[in-house]
Amino acid sequence: MTVTAIHPCVEALLQGSRGLPRMPLAWLNARRGAALERANALTVPTARDEEWRFTDITPLTRIVFRPAAAAPRLGMSDIAQYIAPEATAHLAFVDGVFVPELSANAGLPYGVVVTHLTAAFGTHAAVIEPHLARHAAFERDLFAALNTACLRDGAFIWIAKNQRCPTPVQLLFISTQQETAAHPRCLVVVESGADCTLIEDHVGVGDGAYFNNAVSEIVVGERARVQHVKLQREARSAFHIANSAVTLAKDATYTSNAVTFGARISRHNLAVVQQGEGATCRIDGLALISGRQLADTHTAIDHARPNGKSAQLHKCIVGDAAHAVFNGKVLVRAGAQLTDSAQQSRNLLLSPKAHVDTKPQLEIFADDVKCSHGATVGQLDTEHVFYLKSRGLSEERARSLLTYAFGAEVIDRIPVPSLVEHLERAVLEQTQARPQAGGEAS
Repeated sequence: MTVTAIHPCVEALLQGSRGLPRMPLAWLNARRGAALERANALTVPTARDEEWRFTDITPLTRIVFRPAAAAPRLGMSDIAQYIAPEATAHLAFVDGVFVPELSANAGLPYGVVVTHLTAAFGTHAAVIEPHLARHAAFERDLFAALNTACLRDGAFIWIAKNQRCPTPVQLLFISTQQETAAHPRCLVVVESGADCTLIEDHVGVGDGAYFNNAVSEIVVGERARVQHVKLQREARSAFHIANSAVTLAKDATYTSNAVTFGARISRHNLAVVQQGEGATCRIDGLALISGRQLADTHTAIDHARPNGKSAQLHKCIVGDAAHAVFNGKVLVRAGAQLTDSAQQSRNLLLSPKAHVDTKPQLEIFADDVKCSHGATVGQLDTEHVFYLKSRGLSEERARSLLTYAFGAEVIDRIPVPSLVEHLERAVLEQTQARPQAGGEAS
């Protein structure tokens, strides 16, 4: 059957699904087929859509992206700078294709599996089938539907009951080719009582325009714990849209640290569903952008059971004519009593043309809860700048250090020391490199 997409951009992106071979798993073929139908039926979001009203993706739709050709050969020397030394288990994907010679997963204990999906389909299909394309719903999301329709390979992490992954696991998605589209996929299943630290890292080599459309599904079992670090350091001309779907069982704990540096336009949708009583999540985010970058973060925390806890801190540092967007929704369903939730959006403007749209929101349908939210948008405090100047620092140096401290609060919470050091250095270099506005916002 010939499928014709409504929008030429979608039609081009769907080309990546048409050359895919049928898999020996009927359920997988059925899900890819259903996603293809939805991708063909859904429209490209515009500023007229409420969920996208601050994020204009027209520049993305003007480029006809093609599936990546054979990826150029990269050696370990080309990617070593991106691999965290602590992550002795890591998988590398170049332009969406798994590269075994750049990956390492030897020495993991029994009950810990870190591999690519194509291999896992033959060995762990019973673990994958209940979860793959079940948590990141594609029925109403065009980009999740495109990713699922084009699903061929990806990363698979499975931590068996009461097991602990002894090393952080890094998934390194490297983009090298201009005007190409890749659809990175990640499935993490952490069973009851297990523990895992995941680094999801998107890196651009070069400065051409390309499109990464990523989907991650993370399932956290009873009393299990997952620490998820998502780094977006794409090329400055690239486009990055990501959907992360997290499901928490009883007494599960999920921590997210998301850092956004790159891409011309980026969007991260993070949805956490607390399906079990007593689940806990903490979500920290930092966007550091300049030029004409646009960085959009949408989060949704669904408290569906009692005694849930959530805390969120999202910060944006916006320079030049860049535009940051934050929309954080906390839903407390009827019956989810004794929920404790706090949300903060804090934003720093470094120039008169910098722009932030922030919308923290609460929807509460239970009566015995403790919930709060707040948002601030401003410039550096002139009194703090004056204090540092009185100690001998130049105004430029004082402003750079205060900006660095603003971002470091989020970065310091990342549980991988080498990443903390690397990211703090990147923040300091960027804040020192640009002129900053004076005065304090009202």
